[in-house]
Amino acid sequence: MKLPRDVVRELLVEPGRPASLANRSTAAPKATWLPRSGDGPPSRKELAEQDLETFRSELARAQQLLYADGRWALLVVLQGLDAAGKDGTIKHVMSGVNPQGCEVVAFKEPSTEELRHDFLWRCARAVPQRGRIGIFNRSHYEEVVVCRVHPELLDAEHLPPGSDAGGRLWHERYEAINAFERHLVRNGTRVVKLFLHVSKDEQRQRLLARLDDPGKRWKFSAADLAERAYFHAYRAAYEEALTATSTDWAPWYVVPADHKYALRALVGGIVVGAIDDLDLRLPPGDEATIARGRETLEREG
Repeated sequence: MKLPRDVVRELLVEPGRPASLANRSTAAPKATWLPRSGDGPPSRKELAEQDLETFRSELARAQQLLYADGRWALLVVLQGLDAAGKDGTIKHVMSGVNPQGCEVVAFKEPSTEELRHDFLWRCARAVPQRGRIGIFNRSHYEEVVVCRVHPELLDAEHLPPGSDAGGRLWHERYEAINAFERHLVRNGTRVVKLFLHVSKDEQRQRLLARLDDPGKRWKFSAADLAERAYFHAYRAAYEEALTATSTDWAPWYVVPADHKYALRALVGGIVVGAIDDLDLRLPPGDEATIARGRETLEREG
């Protein structure tokens, strides 16, 4: 099963074209995917959950093939504003994969050691090896989004003389990111970049839900409110970053995130499609070894 091509095409940020986040829906793709009528069972939510279950099963199969083929790794980059649904997406989409072949790395505030290296260093160290799936919950894009909104953070990065928070710095970082991702693809790492596109009102509702649910209050912090005040600044930073770094070898997909059931199914479909596009193959095995193994085991019987 695959997502319809027109849906995938709509979510894609076409290389060389603006990301146009203001013109993209945070609710659902405009292209036909799920029935638009909500009359009677199954509901749109139920249909999306059925699709997600199918994609989970296909992802488990694809992961096994990825490991057996051994020539490619898959790196899934998840970016989005606070409460966009990154953690839940990882939990629900990847729940069917073998944890032995999948690594999730959450990039928080850089450590002292990380700040002493170039801005790509900590992410480069976490790239999955061939045959495995790696998921970045936030990533090297924090350095052209968070630092763009809060340029004072650059003071801790020990940048060489002449570096500043002007336009040149950001464009140089975009160039470095594009070169880094092209290097990964050339060396066997498929990069799938997903921006979870949530509205300001839905973000507000989710933050309120954290306060209302005793089991989720631990996820809320004063920083959530402080950063919410920069909502539009973050949107603008993402707009520029996605436009500058959606490339033929590592394009961005903007996934509507206001409805979690749709978000998760769409992400599942994109990830499965990315692995399918690799044209992976099971190794044929050594005929002589197979014959000897069969003979030995049958003799034991």
